[in-house]
Amino acid sequence: MYPVYAIATNTTSSLGLDTKAHWTAAMHGKTGIRQHTDIALSNTPFWAAKLDASQWQYIQVNTKTNTPLSPFEQLALFSAKQALQNCNQELLAEDTLVVLSTTKGNIEWLETHSDDRLALHTSAQLIANELGLSHNKPVVVSHACVSGVLALVYAMRRLQQGTHKHAVVIGCDRFTKFVLNGFQSFQAVADEPCKPFDADRKGINLGECGATIVLTTQPEDVSLARLYSGASSNDANHISGPSRTGEELALAINNAISQAGIEATDIDMVSAHGTATLYNDEMEAKAFHLCGLSDVPVHSFKGYTGHTLGAAGVLESAMIIESLQQQQLIPSFGFKELGVSVALNVTKETQAADIQYVLKTSSGFGGCNATAIWGKV
Repeated sequence: MYPVYAIATNTTSSLGLDTKAHWTAAMHGKTGIRQHTDIALSNTPFWAAKLDASQWQYIQVNTKTNTPLSPFEQLALFSAKQALQNCNQELLAEDTLVVLSTTKGNIEWLETHSDDRLALHTSAQLIANELGLSHNKPVVVSHACVSGVLALVYAMRRLQQGTHKHAVVIGCDRFTKFVLNGFQSFQAVADEPCKPFDADRKGINLGECGATIVLTTQPEDVSLARLYSGASSNDANHISGPSRTGEELALAINNAISQAGIEATDIDMVSAHGTATLYNDEMEAKAFHLCGLSDVPVHSFKGYTGHTLGAAGVLESAMIIESLQQQQLIPSFGFKELGVSVALNVTKETQAADIQYVLKTSSGFGGCNATAIWGKV
């Protein structure tokens, strides 16, 4: 099989419009989560990581066609274009696959637009057309909150098989009333900035983001990191509640490690899903313990950007790539005191480290779990 490498990234959220801005924010302990008062979204104030009006002025890009793009599509397209501008290779349409990861797409257009216009495959095709990469039919991955990691793993496998030379993986979800009200109905939204793995955690904050990673089997001398492997599993436990033992996520972790041809002891950093909900953080910690990873530095990036749903796995993987480049651990924003039942080495401060292999985990509604192993080139 062909090895797969990342050669360009972009992240666009409340923290900034490029990957560098996100990395700088994390290194300086800056969060994009703020308290908002907007009766169009909620009858009560809420904490979230929303793009502001000045950022949207940059994101609203000119299009090639006469079809107006939704805010969701504009955000995804902006991120993809920024990543491709950072790419030193020319991507030929016939060699390139576009993969779109999202959970809600144009959900805010529900009951105001046609069903076809709300269809995720319609959005993916419009984005691919605008990028000039529509020779191959774009693929949509919409699988709850593991969508971003699964999209990267899916693209990796297509490239490994040699069906394409490049893949543009875009993760995107907007902050909408539909999503906010849904999580509020679960009483899962914190009334303050979220604190993954902390004893005082109260739940999630939601965010919005467009994130893109360009993958290739033609690395030349511009590779940023290598994507070694990935695996998935399912808890079969509850429609929204994760496993109480962590065994199922542990299965996916061990499978990814085995496929990468390494040992658990080779993992130097873990980028956790880390939603700051009571059960997710507990389940993840137990899974890490079962896999012998309790001593490995772990962080959640959601203290900076909130939970960005279908974009989360791509955004957080872009931060892994930066960490491998910079050889720096990422602090888990908001963490002070361990609040899970097993030992866990949560990173509190910026620090240099020898990072060769990184584990990325994600979990979502329906009991789905996805994992990936990234490594230094």
